[in-house]
Amino acid sequence: MKTETNNLSRRKFIALAGGGVGFAAIAGLGMNIDWALNNPEIDADTILKNTINTDVLVVGGGMAGLFAAVKAHDAGAKVMLVSKGRLGASGQTPFAKGIFAYDKEKEKLSIDEFVAKVSRSALGTNNQTYTRQLAEHSLARVNELKEWGFFESSLYNKSFSKPIEERNIPMHERVTITHLIKEDDRVVGAAGFSIDEQKVLFYQAKSVILCTGAGGFKPNGFPICDLTHDGTVMAYNIGAKVTGKEWNDGHPARGENPAACYDGWGDMFEQKPSTTSIEVRHDLGVDMNYMAYMSGGVAQMGRPGMGKQENSVSGGPYRPEEFSSEKGQGGPSKDGEKDGKRPPRKDGEDRPPRKEGEDGPPGKEGKGGPPGMGGGVVGGSSAGMSIHKAEGLVPINDTCESTIPGLYAAGDALGSYMAGGIYTQIGSSLSGSAVQGAIAGETAAKYSKNIKAHSISASKLNAIEEDILAPLKKEAGYSPAWVTQTLQSIMIPNFIIYIKKENLMKAALAYVEELRDHHVPHLRASNLHELRLAHETKNMVISAEMKLRASLMRKESRCSHYRLDYPELDNENWQAWINIFKAEDGTMQLEKQPFNTWATVETNSKVEFNS
Repeated sequence: MKTETNNLSRRKFIALAGGGVGFAAIAGLGMNIDWALNNPEIDADTILKNTINTDVLVVGGGMAGLFAAVKAHDAGAKVMLVSKGRLGASGQTPFAKGIFAYDKEKEKLSIDEFVAKVSRSALGTNNQTYTRQLAEHSLARVNELKEWGFFESSLYNKSFSKPIEERNIPMHERVTITHLIKEDDRVVGAAGFSIDEQKVLFYQAKSVILCTGAGGFKPNGFPICDLTHDGTVMAYNIGAKVTGKEWNDGHPARGENPAACYDGWGDMFEQKPSTTSIEVRHDLGVDMNYMAYMSGGVAQMGRPGMGKQENSVSGGPYRPEEFSSEKGQGGPSKDGEKDGKRPPRKDGEDRPPRKEGEDGPPGKEGKGGPPGMGGGVVGGSSAGMSIHKAEGLVPINDTCESTIPGLYAAGDALGSYMAGGIYTQIGSSLSGSAVQGAIAGETAAKYSKNIKAHSISASKLNAIEEDILAPLKKEAGYSPAWVTQTLQSIMIPNFIIYIKKENLMKAALAYVEELRDHHVPHLRASNLHELRLAHETKNMVISAEMKLRASLMRKESRCSHYRLDYPELDNENWQAWINIFKAEDGTMQLEKQPFNTWATVETNSKVEFNS
């Protein structure tokens, strides 16, 4: 290394690296630690600031964000919609083509029967209030989407823009929100920056609705590359409880060209959306991952969702017998199970392989199983993401309200457990986002009418601005790409995130803590795009810690959470959700919340709710 590089001495460079001995030792081993000088393309001290005032701030431009903004406006509130991407082209919304609509005139099952069937498939993990809410309101939301032209195009921006433009709702696109702001124990706004302009933006609001989706670890093969748990982590940082981190989305990718997202999703990109009716399943858990783990190779499947296995192995994740035949429709429960639990194994006994549904990818009508492929498939394509509606902010009631006053969430940003810890109703994810967005919008507008506008202190704004721009001001540090790739290598392996064992998860947690404490604080950025990546990387690291801690805590296997060292359901100890919150000392804490209860603001305090 040269003695002087860009006016930064070798001695100062080593000092910035956190003490030269450790890093010199790593470098001596020939390992690339990606520590480098920062060469900012913009001067952070010249970035402008702008403050916007509104009643309801909606963060997110997908299905939930659309309905939250529209319904908050229609309820009389002044609304601002902010999206990291483009309206109707953000998050997972553009890739969803089936939307569930419960029509009581056409369905054979009553709402009570539908809720009961979902609850059975979900093994008790669903919040029955939100499951019922889905059925009660889905048709109304679908009819509104028809009026806006949603079903006329495979692209959603035009139909989403129609109600926004008709109401003149102001909107900021390509803005990365990084901070929620809390004062006097309630949310008073949010802050972030524009990707296209050199501006830090402060939003002073009476209430905030997070419609920020879920997230992953930027895996290959599934379109969630811009979803990094931003809303969840921002809320966690100001004291909100979050939930659902132990569950796993199990979408596969083609064995051939697994990183090709377009290939993996086939003609879904060109399909127009369509409605789905009742079709309760028990899909996309970790069956395929278990097979691959036990057989040591790529799983061969007749059809996905999950299809017929040609290399079936015995044992593995539990599936209610009535959801084992095609389309999840089958006979009564078998194997002598009672209360959703299989009888204990006898010594030396090995169970036969589970049968599984054989539906293929959605057809032109949007029906059938989730996206997937026949032949050889690989897992991990949605690594880091939980089941839709099963992770996010913990609600304290049926109106999408979080444990922080004034803060609401909807869609995949709300841990509503609408479908539980496994995929149940086809098309319910998109429909649930619309339903919850509408409810959150109306509730936030009502809340805002009784709240006085709060002026955020200058000291707090300055501190937040410094935190937002910190990576741009680093003289040297780690690139977000390198830290992200390191995180992926820790978290995405099948034997860490899907087929779980305590010793391996503890080992992964040690690595994640190292990234959290000694790498994330040194993230560098040379431009606004890298600044966005730096904040996304920080969020993913925190989410990885949550995922590991929740998976370690749940000492059983249920739905999409599978522990090789605790392979059976434990209804005596684990009929409960796991909530995560940040303690006053900054440590991550976990608690149980029994099924069929509402969380309250107070830690470990629960109240019963009626389902």
